[in-house]
Amino acid sequence: MNVNENEKIFTKSFFLIFGALLFTALVMYALMSTVTEYATAMGSTAMIAGLVSGIYVFGGLCSRIYSGDALGRVGWRKIAIVFMTIHFMSCLLYFVVDNVALLLIVRFIHGIGFGASANAIVTIASAILPKKRFSEAFGYFMLGTTMAVGLGPFIGGFLYDFSGAYGCFIAAGIFSAMALLFMLLIDIDKYDVNNEIPDDKEYSGIEKVIEFGAVPVSLFTAITSLGYVSILSFYRLYAVEVNLTGIFSWFFIIYSICLVVTRPLAGKIQDNGGDRIVCVVGIIAQSIGILLIALIPSTFTVIICAIGTALGFGTLNSACTAIITRNTPQHRRSYALSTFFIFCDATIGFGPALLGCFVSESTGYAPLYLISSVITLVALPICLYALRKTD
Repeated sequence: MNVNENEKIFTKSFFLIFGALLFTALVMYALMSTVTEYATAMGSTAMIAGLVSGIYVFGGLCSRIYSGDALGRVGWRKIAIVFMTIHFMSCLLYFVVDNVALLLIVRFIHGIGFGASANAIVTIASAILPKKRFSEAFGYFMLGTTMAVGLGPFIGGFLYDFSGAYGCFIAAGIFSAMALLFMLLIDIDKYDVNNEIPDDKEYSGIEKVIEFGAVPVSLFTAITSLGYVSILSFYRLYAVEVNLTGIFSWFFIIYSICLVVTRPLAGKIQDNGGDRIVCVVGIIAQSIGILLIALIPSTFTVIICAIGTALGFGTLNSACTAIITRNTPQHRRSYALSTFFIFCDATIGFGPALLGCFVSESTGYAPLYLISSVITLVALPICLYALRKTD
């Protein structure tokens, strides 16, 4: 195989792992947009409906903690297939749910299947993608999540309106089955590096969960994700408050379109110009965008905020995953990726409760976005510290 062949991005294995990512993420976003409505229709309060949504992330967090060590100890293929099967079977369990308590249990189990599956998918992708064009290739790979963010809520909402919750559950089952099929078609053992590592790679204690070298990058990405969470969790309520429901309904479509353009471009810039420029620009753009919708809510500033958030969390999610993967020894990559997702999942899972403290009847939601803008900017010095040696 010549050098050019080694540097190809769009191989059979790439499309298979991309499909696994896309369909796994579609399940998450299609159900996330409708499961709270389903829980409310079953008679739950708004708080319990929010818990139904959030417990999925908590389940994913638990399995990510486990899967970082398990991927290295048990093997990539076994972990990927087992947890993607759990992910698929959980979609079928929704059909037997007849009360909110059972729905909470199914959501938690479903989250467990998702968290470890996502870890396995990204770990396997890190071995499939070409090393000399890694950031660019990773940008293309992460478009699977980008497409899911845009298509998932649309598909979920359409099916819920057309055929109710069961239509959403059928779609989720099909999507998870497709993801499992794509994973089964990949020759995972060809890429699994664990067989090449000496037997002295035993780890104990916190090293079975956390890769310390990945913490600084994970930390500033998690802080940046708080800005994204403020939009994801409260934009519908804020849209009503400022009378901008029309343009806010397009927010994630604009966000996704922007990411389709910027992620591959950012990957090329990252490969050629270094990590710092991509991350610094992203943090500043997101902070400005959120600040604008807090101070001057309008159609124009909502569009600017969607673009800024895409350049921020959307691009950083891909860029920082690439940084961690590139800068971590192969036998510690699963731990590093687990560390990264634990930080981000914790923020996305618990962030809404934290940010909700800044909302009151007298001030509305604007202070929440002001605080989110400031918090996003706090990530900047941590980013500069974390990337001081990477460029």
